[in-house]
This record gives sequence, C-alpha cells and structure tokens, in this order.
Amino acid sequence: MSSNTVVLAFSGGLDTSFCVPYLKEKGLDVVTLFVDTGGVDDEERTYIEKRALELGAVAHHTVDGGDDIWEEVVVPLVQGGEIYQNQYPLLCSDRYIIVRKALQLCRELGTDKFAHGCTGMGNDQVRFDLTVKTLGDFEILAPIRDIQQAHTNVRDYEKAFLEERGFSTRAKASRYTINENLLGVTTSGSEVDEWEAPGEETYQLTAHPSQWPREALRAEITFEQGVAVALDGQPIAGPELISTLNKRFGAYGVGRGYYTGDTTVGLKGRIVFEAPGLTCLLSAHRALEEAVSTGYQNQFKPVVAQKWVELVYKGFFYEPLKFDLEAYIESSQSCVNGTITLETWGGKVNVIKVDSPHILRRQGAVYAQSADWNVTEAEGFIKLLGQSSTLHALVNSED
Repeated sequence: MSSNTVVLAFSGGLDTSFCVPYLKEKGLDVVTLFVDTGGVDDEERTYIEKRALELGAVAHHTVDGGDDIWEEVVVPLVQGGEIYQNQYPLLCSDRYIIVRKALQLCRELGTDKFAHGCTGMGNDQVRFDLTVKTLGDFEILAPIRDIQQAHTNVRDYEKAFLEERGFSTRAKASRYTINENLLGVTTSGSEVDEWEAPGEETYQLTAHPSQWPREALRAEITFEQGVAVALDGQPIAGPELISTLNKRFGAYGVGRGYYTGDTTVGLKGRIVFEAPGLTCLLSAHRALEEAVSTGYQNQFKPVVAQKWVELVYKGFFYEPLKFDLEAYIESSQSCVNGTITLETWGGKVNVIKVDSPHILRRQGAVYAQSADWNVTEAEGFIKLLGQSSTLHALVNSED
C-alpha cells in the first residue's frame, strides 16, 4: 500500500460522499470503510458500497460493529442509568467504535492517514480526533473543516462540488444530516437547526400518534447482573434485542425526543432523536435496580454514571477515568437480576411489574400498610432523626 493511501470513515451521506473525490483530487488513494453499527439493512449497505466506488474509492470495506456498540456502550450506559443533561441517550457513541476499526484498517494497510467527514462546528470532530490521538500516531485529514475556511454555506458547496463532477445527492441527505445506528437515529439540519418545529419526514423509527395501534403492547425483559439477556422469556443477543425493541416500541412512538444542550465546542446544539429500544432498557433497568439496591447505592451511583456519560459525550471514550468508573458501575450490578414487564399505550413506556429474588423487602413490613416494629419504636426513631432540627428551633426561638 502506497504512502498516499488514506482510510476514510464512510457513511454514504453528503459529507463523506464529498470527501471521496475531494481527497482523490488531492492525489490520495481513498479506501472507504463503513462500520455497520446497526440501523441499516442489506439494501442500504449495498448502496453505501456502490456509492463509495462510483465516487472514486480504490476499495471499500464493510465491517460489523453491532456487538462492540452493545458491549462497550449499551451495557455500561444502561447499567449506569443516566443520560446526558437528563435529555440525550448518547446516540453519538458509535463514533468511537468507527474510529477504532478504521485505525485497525489503517494498520492492516500500512498507512498512517485517516480521514473523516466531521465539520468544524460540532462535537463529532472532538470525538473522532481525540480517539485517534489516544489510540495511535496517525495523520488526521478533515476535508469538511478545510472547506469551511473558504465557504460559509458548506452543504450547498458540497452539493455543487459533487454535481459538477456528475454525482447526484439524495434529496433527504441534502436537507438533513441523519445518523442511524443500533442505538437509534438522530436528525439535524434544515428547520431543526433553525429552532423550528421538525417536519414529520425527520422521523425514521417512531410513528406519529395517528398511526399508533389501539391495543397496548407489553414486553418482558430479563436482566442478569444488570445486562439484558432475554425478551419475553427467550434468550436473545444484545444487538438483536435492541433492534427488536426499536421496531416494536417505535411503532407506538416511544423514544422520540428533542435535545437542545451544551456542546463541547461551546455552542447550543439541537437535534431530533429516536431511541425506542434504549428508552425501554433504561426504564426497565432503573425499576429493577431501585428495587434491589440499598438507598445509599441508589443515591450514590448516579454521581458515577453522570461522570461516565459526560466523558463519553465529550470525546473521552478512552480516558482512564472512564474505565475506573465502569469498574464501579459493574460492581454495583451483582444483584440486579430479574424480569421487568413494560407496557405502552403509545408515546410513553411504563414499568408495570418487577420480579426479582433480590427485592429489598421482608414479610410483615410493607410501606404504609404494615410494620413489624411498634409505635414506641417509631416515635423514638422520629425523635432522634429530627433532634438536630428541633434543638435548633428550641435554642434559637424568641421568648
């Protein structure tokens, strides 16, 4: 492989489509890599390969990343139980898997050049670049950042660049930036960026209320040490589980959200996101964990999980602290075993049943119903519990 070879992380969208002829005209041999982290079917994978080759790639590779994203993102995210700024379930996390596999291909081909289609305004450039710098010594090429120095309306320039060379662009791709993976779908651009109401065509996974089925949907999810392992009593692999939940609960509009938050680069970011499967897993896991963990565990673990989420969101996927936090999160899951029953009538998912041998309860003591302590013990507990506050009122009261 020549020193002019560059591995481009390729999705077939407008930005990465632009990158192929752009890099080729810079004298580089472009090898495209599509890391399938879920969210696309066989037809789309075929389209992506055909697109890369017609744009001028000397070779195209497709590798699977579904198991990686399940094990490295979904499992610790669900076990942690927190999402970014209490809004966003980290659908961007597949970027780290994509970069790692692209760098593996770079090593196999004997090149130190890696390219991506990130803009100079968003968070993804941080995630991509920091991952590259953490995992090895590679030259990073970022064509979209290059053209932003000379062109203000980048998407229009990209479309014109491609059309001048005889390449068409998808209508939807020219209007929106759409990212699909196992976790769900995010959409930005057009009216979403303008803080207007998103058009119905922005939604890929979740149905409009007018299309929701009339009957309720139920599902049972079984967890072992905080990891979902079965659906409706049947063992199931992680990627298949979340894909199935995406389809079933997406038909009821579950998991649709709008995120406006503080980005790593200091701008306000706005996207439409859809994550039916993750929404179900997070709801089910939280209900189970709250029932089997002590009060102090439930109080403290979110502190750890929130820091984990922050690191992943901001680009520090390979920061040592992240792995330290994961060790604690995993340790906290030893008793998170059981089956949760979920139900939806549309739009929202509810936990209606918790079944676990580890629920912290005992015979004869049910909150607000019965207790195995007497009235005198209760009154003494209340007196001691509130003693500091009552003493303060007594000592500082005016005569």
